[in-house]
Amino acid sequence: MKTILKTTVAASAIALSASVALADGKVVVYHWFEYMPQELVDKFTAETGIDVVMDTYDSNESMLASLKAGGIGTYDVSVPGDYMVKIMANEGLLGTIAEGELANKGNIEAVWLDVDFDQGRKHSIPYQWGSTAFAVNRDVYQGDINTTDILFNPPAELSGKVNMLDSQGEVMAMASLHLGIPQCSTDREQLKALDAMLKEAKTYWASFNSDTAKEVLVAGDAAAGMIYNGFSAKAREEGANVEYAYPKQGYIAWMDNVVLLKDAPNRDNALKFMDFLLDPENVATLTNWTQYSAGVKGVAPLLDDALRTLPEANPPADAGPATFIEVCGEETQAIYDKIWTNVKK
Repeated sequence: MKTILKTTVAASAIALSASVALADGKVVVYHWFEYMPQELVDKFTAETGIDVVMDTYDSNESMLASLKAGGIGTYDVSVPGDYMVKIMANEGLLGTIAEGELANKGNIEAVWLDVDFDQGRKHSIPYQWGSTAFAVNRDVYQGDINTTDILFNPPAELSGKVNMLDSQGEVMAMASLHLGIPQCSTDREQLKALDAMLKEAKTYWASFNSDTAKEVLVAGDAAAGMIYNGFSAKAREEGANVEYAYPKQGYIAWMDNVVLLKDAPNRDNALKFMDFLLDPENVATLTNWTQYSAGVKGVAPLLDDALRTLPEANPPADAGPATFIEVCGEETQAIYDKIWTNVKK
């Protein structure tokens, strides 16, 4: 059901023609891969007469790099994760939504309205939320999977067969949960332990892939892998005998958000696009397709019955705590960047 162009090279993400971006009747969207059904895009165009031009990325970090390298002024909206919204706001990359500009803003659920990463939703609206952990092929391994050892100290059956997301924020957050240390630790010994653990764990990994995290499990190229809960459910639907884990050490919670970008060339159309995505009927179509969760009131009665009992969306009682990715200070982040660079070598 892939419906949008997949682009993983940062340079191509900023190569849209200026004439396309500035054309009348368009909204230019910078989005995650495989994350919006075509029927919803078609419905928006049918209702508004506005064409959707979409380019994609495979991680929050690659999106940020592309925008800073020249993408601002090319795109109207993008869809960053919770922590990235705060980073983008701090770096002056977001436009401001004035009170009253979104007719459907009142549909946002209260818990997702006054969020730490965007107080009062001045720059963003909720898109989808869910979790990041990992899935394991039960034909390959039948033991306990609800432990982060699966990723960082895997059993022999999984050694060399683990795919990791190519996402610094998520891998480093999961690694911190594994070691039981703060995400933005400044303790020298904790940072040394984190660096050493990741170097050792890398020897057990087969690949770094975000955009094909589902495909490698379905094809059998990986027997375990970090993955978003909705993608794990889709892998099961496509025939992979995988089970999604909720490790006792904890797992990552996330919320993706549609943000208005600074200098959006089609600002009015961008606001119409955002308002469209706050309509319960439209959000239900999105949620039934992605198999994640929404942050909009009135969606629950419109969801497919199967989604209500989806194992990937219902953590067991003994699951560890859900943790959002934290934004580190500049000096601390520089250390984490160095550790990540060493992991990726």
